[in-house]
Amino acid sequence: MVSEYACAPTTGVRQKILIPLKRQVQLAKVGMRCLSLVLGAAVAVGAALPVLAQQPDAPSSTRANATPQPDRPTLADPLDDATEAMFPHSPDTRFWLSGQANFIFQTHPPFHALYSGTHSLSPNYEKATSRVMTLYTGVRFNNSTEFLVDIEEAGGAALTQGFGLAGNTDLDIVRNPLLSKAPYLGRGMIHKVIALSKDKVENERSFLSLFNQLPRRRLELRFGKFSLPDFFDVNSSGSDTHFQFINWTTDNNGAWDYAADTRGYTVGVTADYEDRNWGLRFAEALLPKVANGIDLVWKPWQAHAENFEYELRHGVIPRKSGVIRLLAYTNYANMGIYRDQIALAKEHHVTPDITNHPWHITRKYGFGINIEQNLTRNLTAFMRFGWDNGKTESFAYTEVDQTFAGGVGARGAWWRRKQDRAGIAFVSNGICKDHQIYLADGGLGFLLGDGKLNYGRENIVESYYTVHVWRGIYLAPGLQHIENPGYNRDRGPVLVPSFRAHIEF
Repeated sequence: MVSEYACAPTTGVRQKILIPLKRQVQLAKVGMRCLSLVLGAAVAVGAALPVLAQQPDAPSSTRANATPQPDRPTLADPLDDATEAMFPHSPDTRFWLSGQANFIFQTHPPFHALYSGTHSLSPNYEKATSRVMTLYTGVRFNNSTEFLVDIEEAGGAALTQGFGLAGNTDLDIVRNPLLSKAPYLGRGMIHKVIALSKDKVENERSFLSLFNQLPRRRLELRFGKFSLPDFFDVNSSGSDTHFQFINWTTDNNGAWDYAADTRGYTVGVTADYEDRNWGLRFAEALLPKVANGIDLVWKPWQAHAENFEYELRHGVIPRKSGVIRLLAYTNYANMGIYRDQIALAKEHHVTPDITNHPWHITRKYGFGINIEQNLTRNLTAFMRFGWDNGKTESFAYTEVDQTFAGGVGARGAWWRRKQDRAGIAFVSNGICKDHQIYLADGGLGFLLGDGKLNYGRENIVESYYTVHVWRGIYLAPGLQHIENPGYNRDRGPVLVPSFRAHIEF
């Protein structure tokens, strides 16, 4: 059954009316109520703790691959609970050498499924382990220019080879199992800082920036190979698979079909203007030849992507720090149009195929909102909303046309475990009517395709706890509950427990 849901932004969850899925509806409602209670309790605690502890608010912990800066509020005081590594990193050298290894084990028990298709999540018991290992290097040439290179190796397996979910349960998976397992160049970029003021701010060094200080007002330029989520849509409570959530649509805006190859990287240029309380970013990047492809189109006048983000470092709660980020993007690539392929298939009495068209450039565009708000020194709430014009083929990231995500992240200093972290989040993903009809008629996306579709929003609840064991060793159990996997009411719900082991070198 195809919904009459139109291609328009929404944050609501459709009411479930099918009697055979009554129990799923009840479970979903219970989950929503539990999440509401958790968020309500978090807000209540956030209001009470500062009074009891008489401690000033401080920004909270940042994504591991974001560049923390004092004039860009984050979720952790870097002097208080900065991530501990196996080996110390000198703050005085102009060189950088570090590494990480991230292993995620996941499984799911058998679940209800009236049918399965080529790109369905298997309803049978499964288990899989992914790995990502990275060597970070860099050299600072002078006080304004540096060169950064990362070598990466990714492997292991994904549940059902990554098919069947819009909000996939593991952001570290390799979506194409046929890719070479050899190490590859992850990032390789030149970073140039142009000073626009004489006063300086302290900068915590990371593999994305080796500078100890930066001009308060500046223009940062980067050119080379990178991942767009390194610099756009960053959220200090929900953007880091090493220490936080691991679902694709919890860590990133699912409706942001950001330019990337199969491994999540692209080639391009970014410009980032930073002032005291706000920033403005732009990126021009290459897109792949085919959906989820490893090869990029090296003709930017044909296939290209523009990304824009405005960041306001101001909380929505008085006298508490926070950040508001507004995102917009456009993609121009060899993408199909769902409605055209549906009409063509009906004319020839065949199954629609979104790739069945000659080479032509079409446009996809979308918008996003990313908000993080400190509730107390150790508790931060976050929210994302995203929308794109779903009539155009989902191409680079995942098959989501509208998304809403909200959750809270907590720092272990709250319970006297400075390096620990914990969090819970709820995500609701949807697709537009044309996309629904395409899947209902048996069409395949690069991730989804059950053969038919009884549409319902894909709703996800995710939680985790990261415990610091010793020096740079972290372990994290987690749990995800997914209702309507692949937007299909005839399948699921699915329960996916996980266990992550992370080593920071």
